[in-house]
Amino acid sequence: MNITPLDILNRYYGYTNFRKGQEDIINSIINNNDVLAIMPTGGGKSICYQIPAMVLEGITIVVSPLISLMKDQVDTLKVMGIEAEYINSSLSNSEYEKVLNNIKNDKCKILYVAPERLDSSDFLTVIYDKVVCQVAIDEAHCVSQWGHDFRVSYKKIPYFINNLRNRPIVTAFTATASDEVRKDIVEVLNLNNPKVFISGFDRENLSINIIKSPAKNKYLLDYVKNHENECGIIYASTRKEVENIHDGLLKRGYLVSKYHAGLSNETRKENQEKFINDDIKIMVATNAFGMGIDKPNIRWVIHYNMPQSIENYYQEIGRAGRDGEESECILLFAPQDVHTQKYLVEASIENPQRKIAKYTKLQQMVDLIYTSDCYRKCILDYFGETMEDECNNCSNCLNDGEVVDKTLDAMMVISCIARMKRSYGITMIVDVLRGSKNKKVLELEFDKLSTYGLMKKYSSEDLKNFINTLVSHGFLDIVENLGHRGTFPTIKLNEQSMRVIKKEIKVELKEAKASKSKYVENELYEELVSLRSNIAREESIAPYMVFGDATLKGMASIYATSKEEMLSVSGIGEVKYEKYGSRFKDVIESYINRNNIDKQKVLDNNTNKKDNTKIKDEYFEVTTDKNLYNILDDLRKDIAKKEKTIPYMVISKNSLKEISGRYPTTKEQLKDIGGMGPVKINRYGESILDVVNSYINEKNIRPEWEDKKRLKLIIDGENRKNNEIALDLLNQGNDIKYVCEEIETSLSTVLGYIYDYIKEGNCINFNIDLESMYEQKDKAMILDACERFSEDKISVIKKSLPDYIKYENIRAVILEKYI
Repeated sequence: MNITPLDILNRYYGYTNFRKGQEDIINSIINNNDVLAIMPTGGGKSICYQIPAMVLEGITIVVSPLISLMKDQVDTLKVMGIEAEYINSSLSNSEYEKVLNNIKNDKCKILYVAPERLDSSDFLTVIYDKVVCQVAIDEAHCVSQWGHDFRVSYKKIPYFINNLRNRPIVTAFTATASDEVRKDIVEVLNLNNPKVFISGFDRENLSINIIKSPAKNKYLLDYVKNHENECGIIYASTRKEVENIHDGLLKRGYLVSKYHAGLSNETRKENQEKFINDDIKIMVATNAFGMGIDKPNIRWVIHYNMPQSIENYYQEIGRAGRDGEESECILLFAPQDVHTQKYLVEASIENPQRKIAKYTKLQQMVDLIYTSDCYRKCILDYFGETMEDECNNCSNCLNDGEVVDKTLDAMMVISCIARMKRSYGITMIVDVLRGSKNKKVLELEFDKLSTYGLMKKYSSEDLKNFINTLVSHGFLDIVENLGHRGTFPTIKLNEQSMRVIKKEIKVELKEAKASKSKYVENELYEELVSLRSNIAREESIAPYMVFGDATLKGMASIYATSKEEMLSVSGIGEVKYEKYGSRFKDVIESYINRNNIDKQKVLDNNTNKKDNTKIKDEYFEVTTDKNLYNILDDLRKDIAKKEKTIPYMVISKNSLKEISGRYPTTKEQLKDIGGMGPVKINRYGESILDVVNSYINEKNIRPEWEDKKRLKLIIDGENRKNNEIALDLLNQGNDIKYVCEEIETSLSTVLGYIYDYIKEGNCINFNIDLESMYEQKDKAMILDACERFSEDKISVIKKSLPDYIKYENIRAVILEKYI
């Protein structure tokens, strides 16, 4: 019987299921298709070419630019019992000859090669006589001049493939590829009618926490103290910053090292190996560190400074949680970060067009930091992916942190801006509030204002950050002005500013606190970690190549002492069990005997606990109080009328239903309501709470508040998603405009639901007048954009078209092709 990809995954890797997207890619390769796969950092690209290599007849050549990754990958494969080798500049002559002999003697199934080695005559002579079943190109964006890491040596790959006796399957993998880069990869590598796979960019196990605070150092020290048993990376923008952070942590006794371009190659290599081998817990680095790091147990990544782009940010945080376990990503932001990045752009780029592109990406990063929407949603939208619900795993969704009343300070800032009569930049406002003797301040006679010097207690940077925070929460507006030296932002008042001055609303801001570690002290787990370290030293490999942290925790949790129990733990396959199983079983049995543990009793208790809490752990059920809902609905209609907007743009129907069923009586409780972020609580919180408190007092209701946390919310027994409700309503014959009103979402979103439903191979039983949703004169322009950018990337298509063309126009034109 032929071995299947799932058999290989289970036997060698120790997993029972593939990650999202992996199986389709693997099957496509096995069926002799060229493939281009775009998968997020940490999404499991290597398995997608390694497993086909095991199934196909012949040798697989993996072209990779990352020397450190080659060694790690080959060591890992060898530990699993798979014949693998690598060829790059780190090999001595004798080592190189040994690899060539292994290839000649069919003792190599997977060969990693640096692109510079593809034209070596010795190598070509040996390979020419072999059956090459697959050439896999890792970091394939390096082939494109549009890519962020273009390498001339990648241009050799097509010539190498053409010189092989028979053309192999060619596969290309990358984590970042714009449309231009994607086209370049296909054309330059001469991919033959490739199957293109774009896995979702979402990494659900990563929490995203952006903290706008000048007190970076205090937060960092608190965080590291709370997470000292975990591995993490701290990224900083400059070498100087790296050195300062490293020295500060070293003085406090932490296991820390550093990595930046100012260190020698040998020092960087040594420091990197210490981190990979768990000899140190923390790496402080510039963004030069990380490419090729396949360490799975990095539990947190902290950006001490803002990165230059969303691409950089997402790639760097992708180094956390590669084992699928929950991990934390924190960005510490202060306004000075923007100036630092602008300086780096000016210092490193001369080409005006590239400089403009860099500034655009930098502004997009700033926009992300100051948004009040779900951070994950904004990031995925940037990559052309839409996300329906809030993620409930980012700082904007979770509202973590202590709330501090900053109303008085906000009033001082707003009063100052009002007295300055017109819009000025942040620096000028700060100078006035801090009582600066700046020449410009004195010339404009701002020293005579009553607000002059009113906020001397703030440092310049702290005050800038506070003003930016007011902007981000909607209490002030920022305006981009065009001058002879480019654009410059100024600050102006808005309606919310006036409400603060009139004491109609408070300014309550979160004060970030470092999270607590989820690491649980466990004596058995620590003993297993110690054994793993000993084995790793004996075999000169990284500890995670023996077993990952999650696998050790799995062993410890069930006291695995039999082959069946061991193989039931994720990450333990037949090969690794045969190699290491008995040693780990011995440690566990010894622990059980020393501590007189009744294994069966402990396991039974754990099972009962899981069974009893299963339903409660999954759902949080709410029943609407219809009378209160109607009163709240009238309130939102009144607010919408005053603000000249649509009611659901104020607060959604589901948020109102949840409020009416849970009766929140404080702002703290209101934060636990879906869709109620800090901006909405500041704007509408008091009005909502007045209605709720008045109602429960009148009806003599005594609500018992319970936090929802991260449980799935079920309102009135309705557990269908919006897309399912929309399609059901349409199938019942309802008009599409009625459906939009009923589920309170845009026409574009509903059209998107229909598109996704049809693309999944389903048929619809209703009619839609799509022609009425766009202008005929725009159709050709929309179709051309779809052709250029792929119809799945709606956000990218929209940006390429004139502003007057709306999302629903684009979706209607696309849908016509399928209906």
